[in-house]
Amino acid sequence: MPGNLPPETASFVGREAELDRLDGLLDQRRLITLTGVGGVGKSRLALRAAARPGRARPDGVWWVELSPLRDPGLLTTTLAHTLGLSIAGAPHAGQTLDEELCAWMADKTLLIVLDTCEHLVTPVRHLVGELLQSAPGLTVLVTSRERLGSPGETVVEVRPLPCDGPDSDALALFRSRALAAAPQTAALTDPVRAALAAEVCRRLDGIPLALELAGARLRLWTLERMAQMLGARFEVLSDTTRTTAPARHRTLRTAIGWSHELCEPLERLLWARLSVFAGDFDVAAARTVCAGGPLPAARVERLLEGLVAKSVVRRSRERGAGARYRMLDTIREFGHDWLAELGEVRAVADRHAHWYAALARAAEEGWMGPGQVDWYRRMSTEHAQLRTALEHLLGTDPGAALEMAGDLWFFWFSCGHLQEGRGFLERALAQVRPTGAAHAQALWALGLTMLLQGDMGAAGLAGTACVRAAEAIGDPEGRLRAAYLRSVSLLMPGDPVRALALAGPRARVGHGGPGNGAGRLLCQLVSAYALCDLGRFEEAAEEAWGLREACVELGERWLRAYADYVLAFAALGLGRHGEAARHVRAMLSGKRLLNDRFGIAIGLDMLAAAVAALGDGELAARLLGTGHAWWRTVGRPQMGSPSLTALRDQGERQARAAIGDAAYETAFQGGAAASTG
Repeated sequence: MPGNLPPETASFVGREAELDRLDGLLDQRRLITLTGVGGVGKSRLALRAAARPGRARPDGVWWVELSPLRDPGLLTTTLAHTLGLSIAGAPHAGQTLDEELCAWMADKTLLIVLDTCEHLVTPVRHLVGELLQSAPGLTVLVTSRERLGSPGETVVEVRPLPCDGPDSDALALFRSRALAAAPQTAALTDPVRAALAAEVCRRLDGIPLALELAGARLRLWTLERMAQMLGARFEVLSDTTRTTAPARHRTLRTAIGWSHELCEPLERLLWARLSVFAGDFDVAAARTVCAGGPLPAARVERLLEGLVAKSVVRRSRERGAGARYRMLDTIREFGHDWLAELGEVRAVADRHAHWYAALARAAEEGWMGPGQVDWYRRMSTEHAQLRTALEHLLGTDPGAALEMAGDLWFFWFSCGHLQEGRGFLERALAQVRPTGAAHAQALWALGLTMLLQGDMGAAGLAGTACVRAAEAIGDPEGRLRAAYLRSVSLLMPGDPVRALALAGPRARVGHGGPGNGAGRLLCQLVSAYALCDLGRFEEAAEEAWGLREACVELGERWLRAYADYVLAFAALGLGRHGEAARHVRAMLSGKRLLNDRFGIAIGLDMLAAAVAALGDGELAARLLGTGHAWWRTVGRPQMGSPSLTALRDQGERQARAAIGDAAYETAFQGGAAASTG
């Protein structure tokens, strides 16, 4: 079944009554909000409830982490991207982003968990209200420190774990964490020491995060010393904690403050500096962003492991080259307060932003090479950090933001983040003088997002502006990239003659520029496709083979797959239907590596046309049904392109002729019901 529930990163203790109640509510109610103080276990309870047997839905159970999100305007695109929907948001569609998402979700049956919403209560309330009205098969489970205040909302307060009795859930959690930290603590089963441990749990109000932090301290302390130190520290810290805060919130803050005091000075400094990371991070980023002053880079990894041992930091991915770490929101907030006390917020945020700007630059330089798939995975993993860096730079260094947003052209264009990329690019371009290479690159990147949104008029204007920008700085590669924008904006609405004039072999020679640059290869792709539209299939195949060979030499996969698509188009036009099917299957294999949803959608239409021509009407109908489901995740079917629409209709006509209308509809619906995950 489709879905994306994350794995549990720690053992789950107790909560059987709450889980049973949630089971009933998730069957009967459509909006449930779990509230409670930070650290009480809302997210963990929601994850366990969503993952229980019987919770599967035909269209998936989806986890949407909102903790790293700071811009409310990205809420809809974040949800859509999690669901695998590349909403366009193009002006021509006449729909808002929310309306596009509502229309897509209208016939779906799914469960969505929106985790950590307290900083986005108003926009979440608005969006959830619209979705629930539009999609009768939707259920939403929310975690938040405060309720949404929506009509029909069922609020469940997540309370601390019970502390009473020798078999209490709080004691079981404390014991499990203590045993993980120090196996010799198995003697907690002794009645005297068990009673002492129970007193520690009561002192911590049964708050799971506080219990975990305390349990981790038994790596260094005896239980007796912990109880003594805990009592003394609580008395001191409780006096300095704002008395207006709820008692349990004061308890948690006190417990975190106690853990903070017990860290080594350099661990406390690292804790504070790590608070600039939104979501998870790797060791290399932590080393670069957090080192400085008394904290040398060489010691960051050891100190980070020390914070893991103290339950301040958690591993979100296991040890090794791909190890990643994160802090719970409550602990990160405490660290950020400490960072402010140190006066380092701006300096550390600057280092964070420039680290990820440098990563974007390296990815841009490596995108058209053998590391392309690895870069796709890496940048997708770093999405939250890239967004945080761009937001910071837009407020502090718009020129650097412009450069970073332009460097990420491939991320917006090839990795399905069109609306977000367009927003960042438009904001950066509005703040910086329209001169220089960074401006030209960002303008081109903006045009790319417009193309895939189907906003061809705006893309054509951006292409014209790119021509002027490239001429101003004498950039042949920029001229080729501008020619690509202009030619596609003409080709897709149905003007292959003018598109070929702008991107064909003669035009490319006139522009100059590197033979293996993105601009030249993209123009070669447009040229090959335009030749197919004109029925010049032999010439199209020659262009596509040249493009494919160049991509193979570079080790590039994204454009190479489109070259395979054009080869399939040309073979189909020449009546070589088996050859067309082989080429398009190779194309789909490449597109799935990069999850290029637009590429998969057009590839399925092409494969359907090829197998229909081979006489397999049932398979063609299933492929068209599956393609229809993929097009719904992209936006406008066939992008409104006459040639794409004609190809799809050709496959349908041949399939219906082969198996009849009734069999066609059955096979089509079967394909449409298949998962696009």
